[in-house]
This record gives sequence, C-alpha cells and structure tokens, in this order.
Amino acid sequence: MNETPILVTAAIMEEDGKFLITQRLKDSHNGLRWEFPGGKLHFGEDPKKCLEREIKEELDIKIKVKNIFECSSFVYDKKHIVLLAFLCDFVSGNIKKAGINDFAWVTRKEMKNYNLTEADLPFVKKLRKWKIKSR
Repeated sequence: MNETPILVTAAIMEEDGKFLITQRLKDSHNGLRWEFPGGKLHFGEDPKKCLEREIKEELDIKIKVKNIFECSSFVYDKKHIVLLAFLCDFVSGNIKKAGINDFAWVTRKEMKNYNLTEADLPFVKKLRKWKIKSR
C-alpha cells in the first residue's frame, strides 16, 4: 500500500452556466468515470502550473488558473487522493481528446446524470450552492 497521498489538481471551468467535465480513459484507475479535468502534481511543481500543463496535455487547450475553489480527500482501496480544485478560465484552443475518453459541458443539475468520481463529489456539492458568475 502506498501510504503517501497523491496530490492531484482539477479545473472548475464555467461557461454560460455549464461546467466542463471529462471522462477518464477506459484502462485508467476509475476508468470511464467522469471528473473535473486535471492531473497529478509532479515533484517540485507548482499546483497552478501543474493544472495548466495537464489541461494542455489532455485537452490541448490553454486555461488561466485563478483561485482555489475547494479541496477534497478520498481513499480508493489503496490510493489516497488529495484533490485541489481551482477556478479557471478558458483562454484558447479547441478541446481535443488527447488524454481523455470524452468531455461534456453540463449544468449543475445535469451532473447527477454522470458517474463522477468520489473525490470530485465535494466540488459538485459546493457548486450546487455556488452563484454563477454573470457575463
């Protein structure tokens, strides 16, 4: 058992009342489940830079990472995931499925129709109470 928690970042991106979620690759841990996009922090890496890198690698888009939104902690069998979610703005690019199976822009209400990972559920709970930014 790995006793060291795995630090992971996640992007909370909202456009017109919808949030970007991605579906994990079939052969990955939690395969084909949905999550807010992001990825593992490398040793010595800044969490915001990690998130920008992961989003570029997996979705081929550029984002601007802003403030921390929430954090969560969940133990899956023998993996302890600590997830840092940041509010992010989409900057440029067209989403490509480089490191994901699929993606969707969904409302807070629609999120219940997706099999989101347990580590992401606290973010969904907070989003239900969150005021959508006006444009």
